Amino acid sequence: MPLGTLDRSPPPFFKQGPSALSKLMVFSALALFLMVADVRFKIIQPLRATLATVLYPVQWLAMRPVLLLRHGGQYFADLETAQTREAEARRKLALQSQQAGQVDQLTLENTRLRKLLALRDKVATPSQAAEVLYDAADPYTRKIIIDKGLAQGVEEGSPVIDESGVLGQVTRVYPLVSEVTLVIDSDQAIPVLNARTGARSVAFGDPAHAGSLELRFMAGNADVQAGDLLTTSGVDGIYPPGLPVARVEKVERRADSAFARIYCAPQALVTGARHVMVLKPVSAQIPPRPPVEPVTAASPKKGARK
Repeated sequence: MPLGTLDRSPPPFFKQGPSALSKLMVFSALALFLMVADVRFKIIQPLRATLATVLYPVQWLAMRPVLLLRHGGQYFADLETAQTREAEARRKLALQSQQAGQVDQLTLENTRLRKLLALRDKVATPSQAAEVLYDAADPYTRKIIIDKGLAQGVEEGSPVIDESGVLGQVTRVYPLVSEVTLVIDSDQAIPVLNARTGARSVAFGDPAHAGSLELRFMAGNADVQAGDLLTTSGVDGIYPPGLPVARVEKVERRADSAFARIYCAPQALVTGARHVMVLKPVSAQIPPRPPVEPVTAASPKKGARK
């Protein structure tokens, strides 16, 4: 066998080198030395800073998915919380608005009731309180329905007032409700007295002119001015005297007519009354007329010619 073909490498026993324990001890000592040197002399600080700078983009990219998942979940949780709080705030705001509206309505209603009671104290006629239920179904008339009827002693023809003045008159009575014809109805007429001049006249309902009243058959030179207050005269045997009815708004005097056109605005809330007072007709308090004695023919005197 040629010498060049012989394997001259040493056997595996001589290739082992240092043992694992020796390597562990050397590297442990080296690590301990580096740690002590870094603590005392900061010799690895520049290397650490350089590695941190070089590895920062890699660290930033590696943290993006983690931060995205964390912040994404937090975002949706915060969004749901914000929506819940917004809905709760809107509900509370709506509730507060409703309560404020109810307070305003109750305040207005309380004020009207106080005025109605004050007006009631000025009227000596027996009365009872009632509440407006709804408007009558007939679109060609101006009538309302109140919650008092025959069972409560309401009579046909009874005057109805609110806190501002005369509202109308009971024209139909049912067992539990009554129908009231407003003063602005075309079939309604009420004797009135001009509080400034003391002149009497009759006010007729005139719904064609924005729910007003009209003084008819007044002479063209009658002493009537815009702003005059018209009250009940009390001569009809129905309305007590002195109740506010209307206020003169416009006076038209025409040369081609002997009568003036006088338009008046009702004092009562004909379109918004809720609490009213039903009065007894004045005729129920007026004593009956004495009976008329029959006229007898005079007997002829004695000695008179036959």
